[in-house]
Amino acid sequence: MKFRNAVLGAVLAASPVAITGAEAHFQLIYTENTQIEAAGDVPVKLIFWHPFENGHVMDMGQPIEFYAVHRGEKIDLMDTLKQTSFKGAKNEAVAFDAVLPIKRSGDYVLVLNPAPYYEESEDIYIQQVTKAYLNRNELPTDWTEPQGLATEIVPLNKPTNVIAGSTFTGRVLAEGQPVAGAEIEIEYMAAEPDMATNAPKEPTAGPMPGGSVVAISDDNGYFTFGIPKAGYWGFAALGSGPAKEHDGKELSQDAVIWIRAYDIQ
Repeated sequence: MKFRNAVLGAVLAASPVAITGAEAHFQLIYTENTQIEAAGDVPVKLIFWHPFENGHVMDMGQPIEFYAVHRGEKIDLMDTLKQTSFKGAKNEAVAFDAVLPIKRSGDYVLVLNPAPYYEESEDIYIQQVTKAYLNRNELPTDWTEPQGLATEIVPLNKPTNVIAGSTFTGRVLAEGQPVAGAEIEIEYMAAEPDMATNAPKEPTAGPMPGGSVVAISDDNGYFTFGIPKAGYWGFAALGSGPAKEHDGKELSQDAVIWIRAYDIQ
């Protein structure tokens, strides 16, 4: 069984949080801020990248779905997509720009269902169903709710303003049911994208020695991770989705969530 879908016995025996040697592919839904004050259009970038090490960027295909959920209503954002390119430290690849129109107060849950990506080195397809969150005027409306995706991570802490030094807890679901023993890669966005130049800003951290940081969900799909640093943190439950094959090859259908942490001033 390939690594992305394997739960290593040594990891389970040692600790619910461990480090593995694989590079972490991460689908980004990036906005400069998660806290929005004024109504207006918020620029969004969709990038498939290795953001912890400012590493290799992967070509994205045309997304299958991209939308926001606000007060339980779906806002289709496919018409706002514009193909572009993103230049990481190692290469340049296809990415997408989009726009989220924000009007009323409350949560805006961004949902991306991307085209499967063929990873030649592993001879598998990867599809990372991704969520990110924005909020206007501190009014909670949607963040606690699952979005009915094939697979997703539901936050148990408000994802737009987690306190650095505290913990984040999520629950991995597939078709609405908890996923036990899911392998969850954890990634820090060490180099945030520059919205104007389509390139990374200066990194604020380097990747952990030993490779990707990993947590394992418990019998009810829950996991908890201590957030050591302010900024954007991503969590990817590998192979948690029900789809296991695409175009005659193995598919790792992953659930991804991005949260934002802040230092207490």
